[in-house]
Amino acid sequence: MHSAHGHRHLSPSAERRQADRRALSVALGLLTGMMALEIVSGIIAGSLALLADAGHMLTDALALALAIVAVTVASRPARGRWTFGLGRVEVLAAQANGISLLLVGAWITYSAVRRLIAPSDVRGGIVVVVAVVGALVNLVAAMVLARGRSDSINVRAAYLHVTTDLAGFAGTALAGALILATGWNRFDPIASLGVASLCFISAFSLIKESLRIVLEGAPGHIDPETVGHLLVSDAEVVEVHDLHIWTVTSGFPALSAHVLVGQESDCHAVRVRLAGALGERFGIDHTTLQVDHVSGAAHSLGLGTAVSRKRPVEPR
Repeated sequence: MHSAHGHRHLSPSAERRQADRRALSVALGLLTGMMALEIVSGIIAGSLALLADAGHMLTDALALALAIVAVTVASRPARGRWTFGLGRVEVLAAQANGISLLLVGAWITYSAVRRLIAPSDVRGGIVVVVAVVGALVNLVAAMVLARGRSDSINVRAAYLHVTTDLAGFAGTALAGALILATGWNRFDPIASLGVASLCFISAFSLIKESLRIVLEGAPGHIDPETVGHLLVSDAEVVEVHDLHIWTVTSGFPALSAHVLVGQESDCHAVRVRLAGALGERFGIDHTTLQVDHVSGAAHSLGLGTAVSRKRPVEPR
C-alpha cells in the first residue's frame, strides 16, 4: 500500500493576501468619504435614492472592514488543531456580506414602495451631481479590487458590493436628470428599486457560492465525473473509489481517493503520475491518493448514471 500527499502549496500565497489587504484598505477609504458626502447631500436634496445608496455604502464599508479582518485572520499559519489554517474565515466573511446585501435590498425595497405611494419633493440637480461623483469614486474602488476578485471569494464579495453601488449611482444620476426634465419625483424611488434588485442578485450569488464551499461541495469549475474518469483512464489503474473533491478556501481545491492498481504496478509511480495529471488538468495541487494493489476481481462500481468506458468510478 502507498498513501501520500501531492501538493505544491497548501494555501493561497501570503503575497496575494497582502495585496488583497492593501486593495481593500484603499477601497474602504474611498467609500467612507463618499458615504459621508452622500448622507449630507441626500438629506439636503430630500432624495431617497441618495440615502438608499448611502445605506448601501454603509454596508459596503462594513463589508470591506470585515473583509480586511478576514484576510488578516486567514493569513495566520496552520498550527495546533487548525491543520488547514484559518483560510475559510474569508468564505464566512463573504457569506456574511451576502446576507447583508439581502437585508439592505429588503430595506431599500420597503422604503421605495412607500415613496412610490407618497412621493416627496426631490432636488434633482443635487442628486445628479452627487451621483456622478459617487459613480466615479466607486469606479476607482472597483478597479482597485478587480485584480483579486477572481482569486478570493472574500474580495469578490467586496467587489460586488462596490459594483452594485456603481450601477446604483448610474441609475440615481439618470433619475435626477429625469426629475429635472419632467418634474416627476417617482423616478427617484424607481431608481431605488433598481438598486435593490442588484443587491438581491449579488447576494444570492455570494450566498450560493459560499454555501457550496462551507458544505464542501466540489468546486464549480471541476466536474467529479470527469476527474474520476481521468483517474481510471491510467493504464495501470483497476479501480477508483472514495473520491472526494472539495474547496478548503478560495483558490485551494483538494482531493482524496482510494486507487487500486494491478499486482505488478509500482504504487508510488502511479500516485506521482496521477497527482501530476490532476494538477495539470484541473489545477488540483493538494491531493491525497491511497494507492493499493488490487486483490481478487475488481468490483463493479458506478458513478451516478455514468459509467467509464474502461472502469467505473464511485464518488462519495
